[in-house]
Amino acid sequence: MCGCLPPARTEPAVPALTGWARRSADPANLIAAARSGDARSLARLVSLVEDESGELRRVMKEIAPLTGHAHVVGLTGSPGVGKSTLTGALVRVYRDADLRVGVLAVDPSSPFSGGALLGDRVRMQDHATDDQVFIRSMATRGHLGGLSWATPQAVRILAAAGFDVVLIETVGVGQAEVEIASLADTALVVVAPGLGDSIQAAKAGILEIADIFAVNKSDRPGAQEAVRDLRTMLAMASYDADDWKPPIVSTTAATGDGIADLAAALDKHRDWLIASGQRDLRRRGRAREEISAIALGELRQRMGELPGESRLDELAGRVLAGDLDPYSAADELIAG
Repeated sequence: MCGCLPPARTEPAVPALTGWARRSADPANLIAAARSGDARSLARLVSLVEDESGELRRVMKEIAPLTGHAHVVGLTGSPGVGKSTLTGALVRVYRDADLRVGVLAVDPSSPFSGGALLGDRVRMQDHATDDQVFIRSMATRGHLGGLSWATPQAVRILAAAGFDVVLIETVGVGQAEVEIASLADTALVVVAPGLGDSIQAAKAGILEIADIFAVNKSDRPGAQEAVRDLRTMLAMASYDADDWKPPIVSTTAATGDGIADLAAALDKHRDWLIASGQRDLRRRGRAREEISAIALGELRQRMGELPGESRLDELAGRVLAGDLDPYSAADELIAG
């Protein structure tokens, strides 16, 4: 059973809110209500992120001093390895330890509505009535990498709302789609026996980002071979004495076998991150990427607000004619 995640912290008490305050769309009221445990207010805050609301900047400014407490765990792996069941089992372990848990289940987008298909959420209904667990399905909306573009901001909101652990379950991803590594404190890669050549899987880029491996469905034939192949892969890597070497944990999420060991491994990695200073380094890198993405988005928006598209067309024509190189054209566009 996990016991060291997260460390004890003291925060100012959140005053009880009136019914009007809970219903108010004002970001400050929504944040205060969410921190007091109001799930509807928390859901509305996440919706502000997904809908790119004009209030989003104000929300982010309000919650900035409140973030950073939650430990963020990203679960990724190929479709069919049991990520949703494993996520639900981890939620149960953390709730037994009296921790508040937020879950962001990133689903493929519906081709009709553009919204999440909600498959992961359906499989986690055991926790639907627990007011200390918040589960939200988020649509990828065509975004690659297994994540929704809004996921980083949603993580900030859950952390600010006082959740101890945030679990992010990604859609099944391919070899190069490893965004979860830059977003999570701990990247948990889930594999399962019988889903193809494990040696070939070991070559995939997704395995290179793992902090912990979970061989799920370990009651099936081939589980020990999968563990052996992963150990062989890790043996070929070079680690310094102070480096973290990813452990391999065998689990059967459907029955709960190995889940306590997996939670203990997650705790141990969190302690290593703090002691080594790697958590701050990872979070600084995460902030850099987030700032860059926002700045680039703002730049694209401003480009679209230029008088018509004549300026961009003019520069493109000059580049095509050889009168201007693309770098100089970009400088002129930014200066404009």
